Amino acid sequence: MSFDEATIHVRSGDGGAGLVHFRREKFVPRGGPSGGDGGRGGDVYLVVKPTLNTLIAFSRQSHFQAENGAPGGPSNKTGRSADDLLIEVPPGTIVRDAATGDLLADLTQPGQRVLVARGGRGGRGNARFATSTNQAPRIAEKGEPGEERTLHLELRLLADVGIVGVPNAGKSTLLSVISNARPKIADYPFTTLQPNLGVVVLDDRDLVFADIPGLIEGAHAGAGLGHDFLRHIQRTRVLVHLLDGTAADPIADFHQINSELALFDDALGSKPQIVALNKLDLPDVQARWPQISAEMTRLGYEVMAISAATGQNVRAVLNRAVQVLDSLPAAPPEPAERPVYQLDEDPLAFTVTRLRQGEFRVAGKRIERAVAMTYWDYDQAVTRFQRILETMGVTAALREAGVRPGDTVFIGDMELEWSD
Repeated sequence: MSFDEATIHVRSGDGGAGLVHFRREKFVPRGGPSGGDGGRGGDVYLVVKPTLNTLIAFSRQSHFQAENGAPGGPSNKTGRSADDLLIEVPPGTIVRDAATGDLLADLTQPGQRVLVARGGRGGRGNARFATSTNQAPRIAEKGEPGEERTLHLELRLLADVGIVGVPNAGKSTLLSVISNARPKIADYPFTTLQPNLGVVVLDDRDLVFADIPGLIEGAHAGAGLGHDFLRHIQRTRVLVHLLDGTAADPIADFHQINSELALFDDALGSKPQIVALNKLDLPDVQARWPQISAEMTRLGYEVMAISAATGQNVRAVLNRAVQVLDSLPAAPPEPAERPVYQLDEDPLAFTVTRLRQGEFRVAGKRIERAVAMTYWDYDQAVTRFQRILETMGVTAALREAGVRPGDTVFIGDMELEWSD
């Protein structure tokens, strides 16, 4: 179970089937075709809901399917189109194609949405196939199948300030003191296994703080839960670097954390940092504070001393965070990645593969869709499909591949026996 990653499977709705129907009214012995078109299947969208802040809901439900379109009715009645399916995700969700890893969307703004599966169009009824030479067509289309795909969702927290530091530095305690967040807190390393968000109200300002779980050496290379944790810092604008006053060497810890940040992402190493030595309420920390302060000053860093447990000097850290935020450009940093846009494949393209002696498979988007939308119970529909094979060049390609009468040809889910 993960709060910041999820894999989901989505499927849009199938289009409704077109209807084969003829007018049957008193005194109208030869009523014309009146079969209506099917309705469109529902699309699937991902929509940003600002009140969400985790992906934990997808551990309970990971498969989503939109409704199918309704079939066409008599008297040229078009079937009802299905409602779109909206899947809510938190701000900061990155959407990737699970099969290729391509970035599909970077959802950051409330109400932002992205189409991830398009609903199938409705099949045409027999009224649409009437011509001057075929005034009573017994032919219609089934609805177009919907699209389905597997998506990988990755959450990057959207926060103004990220609190970083080694395990047990007191990050969760600090967050609980400055906000209404209530993270689980205990006195042992790696207490926090997931980031926590807290809203801090400071005079007329409200800031979003993120308690980022403790980093360990090698986190940039994925040691421990490094990659999972580090990516949440990428969108914070300011870092509060909390030093553990009871650690054997807080200065070494400081350098270790900064090295991990820079190795994971160059931009992280250049983010503004507010350095604070925690646990000043302890006598041992008070005694070593002058030495640590002098060493940090020598290194060119401004450092503050606080006690998250008692609240000592915490307000000063918040005020400093506001000052640093106000000094930064108003525009948020651009995301490091861009969605991958690819040219659509030629829908008319197809391939012919010999499976074994006497068996062939034809694969292609348009031809497989034609198979799925054909009513095989109607001779006119079968004849129309044969014309489609001729027009697209499938018949010629099969003959060139060596197909013979009696051979089996697979197209989509349909198994056909070849005949000249």
